[in-house]
Amino acid sequence: MTQAQSRPPGGSDPDRSRMGPTRISTLVVAGLAAAAVAWLLISTLYGGFPRLPWLPVVTLAALAVLEAYAAVNTRSRIERRPGRDPVDPLLVARFVVLAKASALAGAIFAGWCAGLTGWLFVEPTRAAAEDRPAAGAGLLAALALVAAALWLERSCRVPERPEDERDADRREGGPGQR
Repeated sequence: MTQAQSRPPGGSDPDRSRMGPTRISTLVVAGLAAAAVAWLLISTLYGGFPRLPWLPVVTLAALAVLEAYAAVNTRSRIERRPGRDPVDPLLVARFVVLAKASALAGAIFAGWCAGLTGWLFVEPTRAAAEDRPAAGAGLLAALALVAAALWLERSCRVPERPEDERDADRREGGPGQR
C-alpha cells in the first residue's frame, strides 16, 4: 500500500463502523453458549426451582407475531405498493435495531431453552416431566422470534432498482443532480 492508500491509524476506517446484517454464526454461538450455561446451572440447581412459567413463552410468541407483522407491513411500504403510505426512514432504522436485538435475544433464549429441554428429557423425575412442555414451547417461541427478527431485518433493506431505471436516471441527470 502506498502512503495515499494506507488506512488511518486507530481503526477509524469508515467501512469498519457500518452495521451489517446479522450473522447466523453469531446467533449459533450465542445459542450454544446459553445452552451450555443452562445445562450446567439446571443440573446443579434444578431441585430448588419452581415450575417453569408460561409467561416467557407467551411473550416471545407475541413478539414474534408482532415482528412478523412489522416485516410484512414494512416491506410493502418500502416497495410502495398501492394503498400504502411511504415509510419513514427513521422508523426503518429503529426496526433494524429492534430486529438485530431480538434475533440475538431470541438465540440466547433458544439456547437456554434447548439446554433446559435437553436436561429435562434426561432427568427421570415427575417434576422434570411436568416442565418439559413449557421448556419445549419456549424453545419453539424463541426460534420463531429469531426467524421473525431476521425476516424483519431483511424486509428493511432497500430493494435494488432495475438497470434500466438507473440508466434513465444517469441520462436525465438523476435525482439530486443539476
